[in-house]
Amino acid sequence: MDTAAYSLADIAGSRFPLLEYAPDATVIVDPHGTVRLVNAQTERLFGYYREELLGQRVERLIARYHGNQFEERSIYFADPQVLPMGVGRELYGRHKDGSEFPVEISLSPLSTTEGTFVAIAIRDVTERIATQQRLQELNAQLENANRAKDHFLASMSHELRTPLNAVLGFTGTLLMKLPGPLTDEQERQLQIVRSSATHLLSLINDILDLSKIESGKRDLSFEPVRVEEVIAEVYAALSSSAHEKGLAFTASAGAQPPELVTDRRALHQILLNLANNAIKYTQTGSVRIDTALATWQGSAAFEIGVTDTGIGIKEGDLLRLFEAFEQLDPTSTRRFEGTGLGLYLSRSLTLLLGGSLNVVSEYGAGSTFTLTLPLVGRPS
Repeated sequence: MDTAAYSLADIAGSRFPLLEYAPDATVIVDPHGTVRLVNAQTERLFGYYREELLGQRVERLIARYHGNQFEERSIYFADPQVLPMGVGRELYGRHKDGSEFPVEISLSPLSTTEGTFVAIAIRDVTERIATQQRLQELNAQLENANRAKDHFLASMSHELRTPLNAVLGFTGTLLMKLPGPLTDEQERQLQIVRSSATHLLSLINDILDLSKIESGKRDLSFEPVRVEEVIAEVYAALSSSAHEKGLAFTASAGAQPPELVTDRRALHQILLNLANNAIKYTQTGSVRIDTALATWQGSAAFEIGVTDTGIGIKEGDLLRLFEAFEQLDPTSTRRFEGTGLGLYLSRSLTLLLGGSLNVVSEYGAGSTFTLTLPLVGRPS
């Protein structure tokens, strides 16, 4: 409604009920800074009766104001315009008892039959500022906690791996029978020690990698990588495990594998996790690694598939397969050692490489995990 056709008395009356019941304190002042009208929220916020404010200077309500108020008021009335809430300097209101509190102020010109006035909306932001300060404190605490965690993990990386590597090294030496012959029972027990130490080392490595990825501190180095070399390394690392279970384990990178621009270590870790899982969950049959050229997201890409004839995955479990610490079947958890981190880490690393990791599976018949990576270029 156009207020130019009304007087202050009209505005203070029943014609403008929204002003009286507005959620913000509203003070209308003349060009001299004299309070001409206030609403009910002004009384509640500042602790004055309106009769105590009418005819007084508006500066009674504003504390710690820096600058020449009279000069700025003259400038504003020469060119009155809406100044939104929160724009400008930091201001404080002053209660009747003298206590101060942070406020936001907006200015709006008000045309009446008596001339132009200024409607000043005042909002108490004490609670909001307190919340912001608390959030800043919590963020600082979280940053300190993250730094402490990173320091702890860096230290524990060395402190935990060093003795485990010693256990694995001396166990391997004993199993090679270099110090002397072993009885069958001694060899069986040493195999258990080596298996348990290897499992624990794998768990430590997974947790450290998980922490680095989630904190954004997993460093990647994109460079040309020969895929067949990485696949050959994975095959060499896992072939003995496959052969011990009587599985047919094959790996092929095709006749002319392309040169990928990617992070070699991350690619090796992904393929090692996928192939190791395939061998772990396959009791009879085969595990194979295949490659193929593909088109992905409209560009040339390269696919590496890991296929097994293992226990497979139920359709209802596929959606949570890549979640951290996820074990799909309690009976499988007892049968197969694992932390539930391998696939989560593989998917996370794949995303960092700018690719995708998908699975197709038939429960009881096996699974195929397909890693798709762009042929050239670092992800943006």
